[in-house]
Amino acid sequence: MTAGTSKDAVKAALTTQALETPSWAYGNSGTRFKVFAQPGVPRTTREKLDDAARVHAHTGVAPTVALHIPWDRVDDYGALADHARERGLRLGAINANVFQDDDYRLGSVTNPDPAVRRKAVDHLLECVDIMDATGSKDLKLWFSDGTNYPGQDDLRDRQDRLAEALRTVYDRLGDDQRMLLEYKLFEPAFYATDVPDWGTAYAHCLKLGPKAQVVVDTGHHAPGTNIEFIVATLLREGRLGGFDFNSRFYADDDLMVGAADPFQLFRIMYEVVRGGGFTADVAFMLDQCHNIEAKIPAIIRSVMNVQEATAKALLVDAGALAAAQREGDVLAANGVLMDAYNTDVRPLLGEVREELGLAPDPLGAYDRSGWQQQIVEERVGGVQAGWGA
Repeated sequence: MTAGTSKDAVKAALTTQALETPSWAYGNSGTRFKVFAQPGVPRTTREKLDDAARVHAHTGVAPTVALHIPWDRVDDYGALADHARERGLRLGAINANVFQDDDYRLGSVTNPDPAVRRKAVDHLLECVDIMDATGSKDLKLWFSDGTNYPGQDDLRDRQDRLAEALRTVYDRLGDDQRMLLEYKLFEPAFYATDVPDWGTAYAHCLKLGPKAQVVVDTGHHAPGTNIEFIVATLLREGRLGGFDFNSRFYADDDLMVGAADPFQLFRIMYEVVRGGGFTADVAFMLDQCHNIEAKIPAIIRSVMNVQEATAKALLVDAGALAAAQREGDVLAANGVLMDAYNTDVRPLLGEVREELGLAPDPLGAYDRSGWQQQIVEERVGGVQAGWGA
């Protein structure tokens, strides 16, 4: 433990942490070139929830599952919510999909064709209906809209169309529901993306009202972007609605969180702790694709990576750091952060899990559970879930 830090306080904070897992991470995924199928992959959304329940059972901090529509469309969303509750879960954010339809070749809500825009908005409103049925409070919006060539469309007009669509959906939200607007630097639009950065997302949310907040996806930035600065700023403005955690090497790789730069994940979580986001209403979600590794163990490992970064962030000696900063002692201030980052928090997290009645090693416990062998044997036939690229 670092000086000036209460072990009991850190452990208490860690027991309140909650991470949402995405339904699509349990299905088959891949690159633009190939989707690699795996034995035992869920065939239905209910089977995805069954797998998510195993993640929560071994980590104790993954109680909600995000849905993606239409990938998770079912006839009875109330029954799906009941299925989740029976497995100790709740349904989390509803993620809209307006990027996998031929009509959206030139955009969805910013498309120059009003009929296409209406189709896209109708889908977003359908997602709010699903929120009503499932009890979900967050509508997650990411748009692939943009242009590939200068002059292809009017950049300002596209922002006007976006604002109109967002307003229509915002006005449909219930009192306890939120719109979480995500941004992405590029891809699949390569000249201009309609929501390319946190400033654009923030500007739209600011005009909409308090129920509109920004989502930070850790893979959606230019190389070298100081993501923790964005986190600190949005928290300061009260507009950080959530995270999509993943890891990147080149672009939006959607690899396991903390795989490429665990120090960056620690820096982000420190700003979350520093800005009160750990106890505020910020939705923390994994947004990852497990293309070549086993799905459930990879998700468990990802949850553990976030837990470890959070534990280290909680260990930062805030008093010593503030004193060094006031005195302009550059090395001492950096040293306080590095002392916390270099702390081995695995024994501490093992204690937290044992006090929750869990095995200290979630991956080992999952291996011993026999669940992987069971689903491989039982999930034979049918069509495996996946995004089909």
